[in-house]
Amino acid sequence: MAILVTGGAGFIGSHLCEALLARGEAVVCLDNFDDFYAPAVKRKNLAGVLRHRGFALVEGDLRDAGVLEDLFRRHRVSAVIHLAARAGVRPSIRQPALYADVNVTGTARLLEAAGRAGVPKLLFGSSSSVYGVRTLRPFRETDEVDVPASPYAATKRAGELLCRATHALSGMAMTCLRFFTVYGPRQRPEMAIHKFTRLIEGAEPVPLFGDGTTARDYTYIDDIVSGVVGALDTCLGFGVFNLGNADPIRLTDLVRLLEVALGKTAKLEAMPPEPGDVPFTCADISAARAAFGYEPKVKIAEGLQRFVAWYGSEGREAA
Repeated sequence: MAILVTGGAGFIGSHLCEALLARGEAVVCLDNFDDFYAPAVKRKNLAGVLRHRGFALVEGDLRDAGVLEDLFRRHRVSAVIHLAARAGVRPSIRQPALYADVNVTGTARLLEAAGRAGVPKLLFGSSSSVYGVRTLRPFRETDEVDVPASPYAATKRAGELLCRATHALSGMAMTCLRFFTVYGPRQRPEMAIHKFTRLIEGAEPVPLFGDGTTARDYTYIDDIVSGVVGALDTCLGFGVFNLGNADPIRLTDLVRLLEVALGKTAKLEAMPPEPGDVPFTCADISAARAAFGYEPKVKIAEGLQRFVAWYGSEGREAA
């Protein structure tokens, strides 16, 4: 039996594949290596697992029913961890139909194929973006999430609802995991920490959208992977859980910590707020802590030091 990881060549997916293989699981990775960022970067993400005897790579699109049918016929899948998605809040505003096609239609086809194959459980990689613009913190799974601030957020909420409906109809165990701004080695090049690191190191202007007081609950990749594995082991019925660090940091403070980690001073460029951005995110992680012992360990200063060390040794090529 194997665990299917969709989007397994991406940032979170490649780390998760490594962690699952390390504990003796067989892993099937489905990825279409799209050009949202360089496909060569995603192939490099898998360099450490391609020759592992327990790893199988399937190249194909989540929306292709034939690819999914063939995958489930060839591999006995005991669980699905669904991370494949068109990512990014701002690009979704420019291409809402594409995001709906990949993230909603693709998820629906995966759920259908997994149900036909008799897969007993599925984890869905959702996002803190489903919470939208809020005045109260921390964000709790019981909060209303019916006012998304971007098409991307809307597609992630739609994915959660598809999972809920599938569970109700089939009984397949489903867990939706709302990730809060994940960072660390292999982070996508356009994301803030990776982008700011590149710009500060190159003595280029760093764009600060808004007044610098926006805050994000940045969560280190190792903590996210630990949470996903914990959720996998305890997936029963239907559940929704936040996976965050529960310790938001302001944008200006993030830049300051990056300056310390890089030993360089940033050239800041004030920019107007971007459509779709939210003023802050802040996870209540008490439900995940109670359900599967989720406990983030990496504080932001340490995580940024680790990221900068990776960037200096490997990350420039990804940029």
